[in-house]
Amino acid sequence: MIAALIIDITLWGSVAVLGFMVWQRGRTVLTAAAREGAMDFINIVPRIALGVIGSGYIAAVLPQEVIIGWFGPDSGWLGVLAATVAGAATPGGPVIGFSLGAVALKAGGGAPQVIAYVVAWALFAFQRLILWEIPFMPARFVWFRAAVSLPFPFLAAAVAMAIGKP
Repeated sequence: MIAALIIDITLWGSVAVLGFMVWQRGRTVLTAAAREGAMDFINIVPRIALGVIGSGYIAAVLPQEVIIGWFGPDSGWLGVLAATVAGAATPGGPVIGFSLGAVALKAGGGAPQVIAYVVAWALFAFQRLILWEIPFMPARFVWFRAAVSLPFPFLAAAVAMAIGKP
């Protein structure tokens, strides 16, 4: 609770400082920046709301036994491997990836397994590789980047296992 409050205060403070900096550049710049920020806000809020509501539906539909069996704390390294594959296969942006991670935690997923899922989603989401990275960067570089990043979900899970429960 206190961490969330600190994050909120930091974010609002950052916005206030940036707003002051923009205000110093003139009223026209401030108005344009506020308009652009408001449009971004209007566009993103429905997506966040849908992701949060959708994660609640997913939590209700997915049997807890499935989550615990595949991604539970007792699933060990096989669970980490399954979570890594699931993370890489998860389409969509942060609203989807983080929502599914939260669902897994609520349903009894183990911290190392969910950490592996989120790290794999962040590093390897297949649709992002195909739709975003390869069109902008050479395919050989993208696959090289993915290959050298492959150990990270497993390393993150290993550290989580060594530390214990959060």
